[in-house]
Amino acid sequence: MYMCTGYAAQAADQPVSPFTFERRDPTEEDVQIDILYCGVCHSDLHVARNEWHFTTYPVVPGHEIVGRVRKVGSSVTRFKEGDLVGVGCLVDSCRTCSSCVEGLEQYCENGATQTYNSPDRHTGGLTYGGYSGSVVVYEGFVLKISDKLELSGVAPLLCAGITTWSPLRHWNVGPGQKVGIVGLGGLGHMGVKFARAFGAHVVLFTTSPSKIEDGLRLGAHEVVVSKNEDEMKAHAGSLDFILDCVSAKHDIDSYLALLKRDGSMVLVGAPEEPMSVASFSLIPGRKTLAGSMIGGIAETQEMLDFCAEHNITSDVEVINIQDIETAYARMLKSDVKYRFSIDMASLEKAPA
Repeated sequence: MYMCTGYAAQAADQPVSPFTFERRDPTEEDVQIDILYCGVCHSDLHVARNEWHFTTYPVVPGHEIVGRVRKVGSSVTRFKEGDLVGVGCLVDSCRTCSSCVEGLEQYCENGATQTYNSPDRHTGGLTYGGYSGSVVVYEGFVLKISDKLELSGVAPLLCAGITTWSPLRHWNVGPGQKVGIVGLGGLGHMGVKFARAFGAHVVLFTTSPSKIEDGLRLGAHEVVVSKNEDEMKAHAGSLDFILDCVSAKHDIDSYLALLKRDGSMVLVGAPEEPMSVASFSLIPGRKTLAGSMIGGIAETQEMLDFCAEHNITSDVEVINIQDIETAYARMLKSDVKYRFSIDMASLEKAPA
């Protein structure tokens, strides 16, 4: 074991603050990574404040990790000291169930090991995340990162990127299709970028007229203000696919009305409150309402390679770790375009 410094929440009503803890030494299959950047996901805030009611304290958040390899185990073949690498929402899984065998580790039937606040298969304790100086991860869950891209903008791809990439790929979004993206936030702005890169006609739906210009800049062909009934009706029955990135309660039926026959609407946002859906929003058009979460390791690597080839990163504001509580407060007000990324070099400046 070795000592590691980071930032942790000690209780739901306490701020995320400096914390020292033990990391396991790398086994023969592990990669030890010095963390350079860690994206800030809304999930970090939910877990730090126990809003999903399963947090075990102390918790070190962070699952959008970009770093450089410090050390590798004796049997590691894919990485060497000095490589740029990434770690997303998962650091392990059972590796044997049908989902894992198919490369869908995010749906591990025996429970994938999350990057933080998850039972650690090695130590018997809980995993600690990327708001820290380093991390040790099994080789199979470490991803290759290109040096062609700005690393601070790569970090959020490990969650926000793959969360939107996976359903767009699974439902075969591409040329000739009209695709809706609901919400222009950390998830939605990546959905717009990917759907455009895949060749679809992209329609962004937002409640904020102030986001029209940004939506067009990011790649949307059209931007609809969803509070405007006439603008919504103009798209009725015209969309092949809708990716819903909103994490607050909203009217699902109004978007299902925009789908063509056999169209699909996929939820990736996670509102805290249940949302109702009228059966006749689905039945007459044989429409599908589905959900999706992150992606498997192979799929995430495919996304990272695509982003390197097409120069796609997340739009980020880089912050110091000491400013994480301010970042959380701004996230709650949607005051960020469109993700925060922590420069972990600032950890050295943190108070002891």
